[in-house]
Amino acid sequence: MTTDRLDALLPKLQQLRGALAQAVVGQHAVVEQLLIGLLAGGHCLLEGAPGLGKTLLVRSLGQALELQFRRVQFTPDLMPSDILGTELLEEDHGTGHRHFRFQKGPIFTNLLLADELNRTPPKTQAALLEAMQERTVSYAGTTYTLPAPFFVLATQNPIEQAGTYPLPEAQLDRFLLHVRVDYPTEQEERDILLQTTGSASGSVPKVMEADEVLALQAAVREVHISEDVLTWITRLVRASRPGSDAPAAVNQWIKWGAGPRAGQSLVLAAKARALLQGRFAATREDVQALAAPVMRHRLLLSFAAEAEQKSADDVVAALLQAVPFPG
Repeated sequence: MTTDRLDALLPKLQQLRGALAQAVVGQHAVVEQLLIGLLAGGHCLLEGAPGLGKTLLVRSLGQALELQFRRVQFTPDLMPSDILGTELLEEDHGTGHRHFRFQKGPIFTNLLLADELNRTPPKTQAALLEAMQERTVSYAGTTYTLPAPFFVLATQNPIEQAGTYPLPEAQLDRFLLHVRVDYPTEQEERDILLQTTGSASGSVPKVMEADEVLALQAAVREVHISEDVLTWITRLVRASRPGSDAPAAVNQWIKWGAGPRAGQSLVLAAKARALLQGRFAATREDVQALAAPVMRHRLLLSFAAEAEQKSADDVVAALLQAVPFPG
């Protein structure tokens, strides 16, 4: 990509932030992580209690991007064919010949909102696995390529709520970031009440087109990352796996650690954060800021961690302290 092209695209990232701020009050960290996921070409899982604006945020992002956007409400009776598509038997009225035609499902889009993903059984959750990893859909022996860019934003309520199906590890590992959506501050909540109970509309302007998103995703790959930062990411991920060389906190609190995909995700997320801030080199601070969103859903905690009420974020914080930065 030329320097002039990149200079023209970078201001649009700030315009995109501003467009989302018109519809969503606060949640600045959540917005930043969604944009990082978009730039890195990964998928994001948003988790939070009902009513915190998860669906509104994703829908607003779809409105701000000149991309095809579809929403699927995941329910206990949803079937894989409701997402992927199905074959229809058609008859040629001229010849009487019958043939099957594949009717594409809502997954054939650029931006897919998988709303309340953990409300549907594992069979239907698994329908997203190939699409999220390979960007393809296989049906009846034929492989179909999904549009580019392809971005899945899934929301889920906390698994403690009744009627949910916790996502399996293979499904969770497909998400670049696990984004936590917390309650707003008092001032933000007041602004939400004012904005949502008045007559003003929260329309979101179009900011970016598909080719611009693809160009920025390509630019992320060109962001520099030093040998020290790359070595630190490698050591962080490897240190999350229990064993003789792991930190004491890991052996005590983790039953199963992160795989190599965590390192890939952390590198891409750090590069994307750097580009989002107008920098062309990923730093140690980028890794520190994104270690928890990248790793929290890839760690299986032990009974000891649950007994001590330790969260995955606590373990990641312990890792960042236990694994020294090279040099």
